[in-house]
Amino acid sequence: MKCLLPSLVLTGLLIAVSYFFVRAEEPATRPSEEARETHLQNLKQLTFGGQNAEAYFSLDGGKIIFQSTRPPFECDQIFSMNVDGSDVRLLSTGKGRTTCGFFFPDAKRFIYASTHLAGDACPPAPDRSKGYVWPIYPAYEIFSADLDGSKLTRLTKSPGYDAEGTISPDGKKIVFTSMRSGDLDIYTMNVDGSGTKRLTSEKGYDGGPFFSWDGQTIVYRAYHPKTKDELKEYESLLKQNLIKPTRAEIFMMSAEGANKRQITNNGAANWAPFLVPNNQQIIFSSNLHDPERTSFSLYLVNVDGTGLERITYGARFDSFPMLSRDGKKLVFASTRNAKEPREFNIFIADWIR
Repeated sequence: MKCLLPSLVLTGLLIAVSYFFVRAEEPATRPSEEARETHLQNLKQLTFGGQNAEAYFSLDGGKIIFQSTRPPFECDQIFSMNVDGSDVRLLSTGKGRTTCGFFFPDAKRFIYASTHLAGDACPPAPDRSKGYVWPIYPAYEIFSADLDGSKLTRLTKSPGYDAEGTISPDGKKIVFTSMRSGDLDIYTMNVDGSGTKRLTSEKGYDGGPFFSWDGQTIVYRAYHPKTKDELKEYESLLKQNLIKPTRAEIFMMSAEGANKRQITNNGAANWAPFLVPNNQQIIFSSNLHDPERTSFSLYLVNVDGTGLERITYGARFDSFPMLSRDGKKLVFASTRNAKEPREFNIFIADWIR
């Protein structure tokens, strides 16, 4: 539900991304749909089987870090691979549940969130009798480590959920979501865990933050309950370490937390935003096209909220988009070509403007 989309993660993202898509996927992308995806060329599938999501480029564009549930693991662990899908390696401990891996600029270390300090087993799934909800596991803490798993360092030590972390392009700051205030807010900290600063304070869920490639702006998703009933439901679920991710909008702010502004306002679930390298557009995932709200496609929107454009098509789940720093490659997670329900794979494509 990684940068999560709890991605969220997802997500992050986000966290619990495997619950997002409940319908079996069509065998392959229909030619008519493929023809409409004019921004994508040379689409290539990088993973095959299991649940793979939250795939993010290294700064130089040579590697991808992602989370995956695959044998022998029963819940998400962090892996890396080359951009052609080769040399897949386990990066995390193999214990607990993990989410939201992200490379340092030199791609020699990485950060991720994990529950392994609370036990080797996967934490329990949420109670679905409460509807479609995401778990906000209080055992999540953010760690950094070398790619071989050595020099594992705990960066957060506050009670409650700490996850959805990403790193600024200069390698100096981490932006993340935390429950340390009693609500789900966005914070920054130095890469050694010091110098924590709270950036958001409006009641509701603020999460899935990413720096722009120039490090000056943060884009994120948020759900801020407005009515008494919405607030009551949100607070009731949060006390149970749950959220209902059926609505969220895209926001931006400066890297210091100033100049907050809402970009989308469509009442749908808008997730996994990432700033295009020109800093003039945001690519994100949304179900705004689907009256049943069960399929997600990628969209582009200008940073002033105009110029909404749909990028991918089909009754499937496409999410967690990230463009390489040079703007030439797009990586994302999708259920296209899935052989089983809730199968997610990583795809890469040339990005055409």
